[in-house]
Amino acid sequence: MNMQSRNQYLKDLIEKRGYPLKSKRGKSQLLNEYCQTTGQNRNYVIRKIRTGAYLKSNLGKRKRKEYYDGYTRDALVRIWRIFDYPCGQRLEPLLKAGWAEKLVKLKEIDCSCEVLQKLRKISSKTIDRKLRHQKEIERIGRKYQQKVHPLLYQKIPIKLSDEWDRSQLGNIQIDSIEHCGQSARGEYINTISNTDIATGWWEGEAIMSRGQIPTQEGLDRARKRFPFNWKEIHSDNGTEYINAHLFRYTEKEGLGFSRSRPNKKNDNCFVEQKNWTHVKKYVGYLRYDTLKELETLNDLYRNELRLYKNFFQPVIKLISKERIGGKIHRRYDIPKTPYQRVIESKDVSEEKKQELKNIYQSLNPAELKRAIDRKLDLLYRVYQEKHKSQKVEPQKKIKPNSLTFSTRQPDPFHLPN
Repeated sequence: MNMQSRNQYLKDLIEKRGYPLKSKRGKSQLLNEYCQTTGQNRNYVIRKIRTGAYLKSNLGKRKRKEYYDGYTRDALVRIWRIFDYPCGQRLEPLLKAGWAEKLVKLKEIDCSCEVLQKLRKISSKTIDRKLRHQKEIERIGRKYQQKVHPLLYQKIPIKLSDEWDRSQLGNIQIDSIEHCGQSARGEYINTISNTDIATGWWEGEAIMSRGQIPTQEGLDRARKRFPFNWKEIHSDNGTEYINAHLFRYTEKEGLGFSRSRPNKKNDNCFVEQKNWTHVKKYVGYLRYDTLKELETLNDLYRNELRLYKNFFQPVIKLISKERIGGKIHRRYDIPKTPYQRVIESKDVSEEKKQELKNIYQSLNPAELKRAIDRKLDLLYRVYQEKHKSQKVEPQKKIKPNSLTFSTRQPDPFHLPN
């Protein structure tokens, strides 16, 4: 027995067999009969009867005649489109001002005198109610129509994270990290983060603002510090990257140029995962907007931080992913530093490898770590000098719970997002 048959059976039980007029024992017998026949739960049936839905008879009930019929709705839709899709409160004064009759005289719409009289009297709430279905149709049409992007977006192809050759050097993912603090007003410093997919080699460059020319110049400076040549750059859809200036630069330098899908960070995942580990973890979430702060940040990026991350921080690469049942099994390779992966690559010249080996032999990771801490302290002092009136004693005014701790000592830089 399906649900429709059960409902009809329950309706007959109430209307024809007089369930509401029965005694307590009579009701119990009818319920037992119904539950045994249909297999439904007794308490569920009782709740269903108490709603009163089956006690309301439709016999003799007249349906209210619709005053604003389809002809009125069709005329209303045409007028609504002519006046650029206003809401009911804005369309009602136009109809009462006689614009429906004027549009008939101008032969823009065609409707009877009866429809015109109804349009004169219609209220704003009724307008919204009559246009509700049409608005839904228009909304669905806009949702699924092809989005129109500038021609430049069509020239730069979309590339997904699994479409990359992860063994080929020179495929660089780039991203911008803002240092605006709690306000994005005015100009402030941004970090351009650049990561090679094959080796994990990272370079950062700080620029003032997110202009097209500063972004291109900062990208070029970071590119010159890489130990191998670039083949292609991949960015998100930000206007600091998707612009004619950078597009001409890639064509001039013979570089490929691709972009991510809108709102899909996984397409740019190799650089996104380094935004915290290489930048935010060190410089924090304060606002930097002066030239002295810019110089201090670039001094950190161009010297100690790049050496520490590329020569002494191993990277674990994903080799394969396989779904077995309901679980995904991932396999990773042996952890290696970006420097080791560059040395093992056949695409890097022996001269460049020897240069990197000489640099590696001359480095002291403990000294690099101390130098990074000194420059971070200097950056914070520069920040405090900029806000002398807000300067506080770290031991008394800053609560430990408000700090984000890293492997080194607690630092007032590491503030939550």
